[in-house]
Amino acid sequence: MATSGTAALLRAAASSRHRLLTTCGGTGRVWGRHAARLGPARLFHASALAGLSAEDKVTVHFINRDGDKLTAQGKVGDSLLDVVVDNNLDIDGFGACEGTLACSTCHLIFEDHIFEKLDTITDEEMDMLDLAYGLTERSRLGCQICLKKSMDNMTVRVPEAVADARQSVDMSKNS
Repeated sequence: MATSGTAALLRAAASSRHRLLTTCGGTGRVWGRHAARLGPARLFHASALAGLSAEDKVTVHFINRDGDKLTAQGKVGDSLLDVVVDNNLDIDGFGACEGTLACSTCHLIFEDHIFEKLDTITDEEMDMLDLAYGLTERSRLGCQICLKKSMDNMTVRVPEAVADARQSVDMSKNS
């Protein structure tokens, strides 16, 4: 049973005219037009809402910048950022903005057969990808990709370099 504070928060979110988005509907990290004002927030986890079992796991293989293969599991509905964080994978700088679409450090390159099945990219994600190093036609941000059972045993590649859009500075202002 929800507390009165939680119920009020859910009612306010449901009646809001502002568009708030959550990555995969699962992490509860709030992002979008108002992310700077709201920051990351853990509201609830979608796997609890969707009634997913703990046995509903997806295995993901990450090819790290140094060529090492890192293998981890996540639940259906988790983002690839969640998989990296929850499994404490050693991918330097990955997910610096915690999935708020304020950087491109979770940039990943997908296999053709997986990339073709990914959900449509948003304008916000495209804007961040424009700032990523090593951009390819199969690039996406890991914080925006939700695990599906059909992705089991997929391999994704971490680009050789990382760009953190939060560190972009207009040097012309320092004259």
